[in-house]
Amino acid sequence: MSFKKLLTIVYAFQVVSMLTVSQCLAQTTPSEFAEMSLHELFDQSIDETHKEQNQTSPWTIVYKFKEVKFEGYRDGTQSLSFDDVLWNGSGERRTEKNFPVLPTVISQQAHIVALGYQFDRQWSGHLAIPYIRQKTDHISIVDDYNFFVIETYGLGDTSVSAIYSLFNSTGSTWRFSFGLSLPTGSIDEVGDTPREQGDQVLPYTMQLGSGTYDFPFELNYQNREIDGFDLTLKANFRTGKNSRNYRLGNNYSLNVRYKVELSPTFQTFAGLAFQYSDSINGQDDDLLVGGPFPYPAGITNPQFYGGKKINLRLGLTMNLSDDTRFNIEFGKPIYQNVNGPQPEEQWRSAIYISKAM
Repeated sequence: MSFKKLLTIVYAFQVVSMLTVSQCLAQTTPSEFAEMSLHELFDQSIDETHKEQNQTSPWTIVYKFKEVKFEGYRDGTQSLSFDDVLWNGSGERRTEKNFPVLPTVISQQAHIVALGYQFDRQWSGHLAIPYIRQKTDHISIVDDYNFFVIETYGLGDTSVSAIYSLFNSTGSTWRFSFGLSLPTGSIDEVGDTPREQGDQVLPYTMQLGSGTYDFPFELNYQNREIDGFDLTLKANFRTGKNSRNYRLGNNYSLNVRYKVELSPTFQTFAGLAFQYSDSINGQDDDLLVGGPFPYPAGITNPQFYGGKKINLRLGLTMNLSDDTRFNIEFGKPIYQNVNGPQPEEQWRSAIYISKAM
């Protein structure tokens, strides 16, 4: 390995270290979970693929399936048991960090269809539409609600984005993407909860969209001289407040991947995802109950969202044909420091297939 390549790797990991120390997603809403990296969706996409293979159509279509599971609890970096967070109501002192209602297992799934169009060598446009399904198991001390399950599903927030190639050479590429996330996902999902009999508005983790116009940005660097090293810096900025008087937190991430070509058909990669998310700004008053402790469950408290996380990511890419790629990925948190108590992420996975048409 040349001295120049070594300096590139050292510099990248210095950036990673600075971000980790200062602020590095914790409990996620379905809207946050469905957010996408354009670089990963369109990795080696239409601009490079068509130039190399002399294809004439500028279109690329991608399907991606994502899943994440939360189980257990965490406050800061400390793991908590269900007994630590569930208020038993019989002599135990009630505090701001124990609750009569407790989500135990949360699973979120997102089916994402994305379409890309290459306008020229520098510009491409993209449209992505997610379909989201969420299921949460609960326990509580409320009669008739000792154990209950709530599910929501439907269209998430639609995003329209563009990628601009800042610099492209035989050895490296810089790309910048920016876009607009449209509030097409519902924030008015209802279900039967222990707050009262019948359907009521569900907590933030059960809503399908943000309810605001959001602005995602992404900067990607690829160095093809160092096998398949790439680095992606992402941010998503929320605007205003939605019709239920809150705004999801801004979130930021730095993703570092190193890809190795095993054969013309197979590539494998390993990487780290450093993530930071703000807590929710404002609150939905319909989630509150009367008395000195207005939050019946931790997921109804907007301050118990957000935090820092580092995920280890492993994946495999298969070139099914000249214009079709299949990817599978698994991620596991190796560090979590959350604004808690809040549900703890256990794992996440994704599969996606892209086709240049």
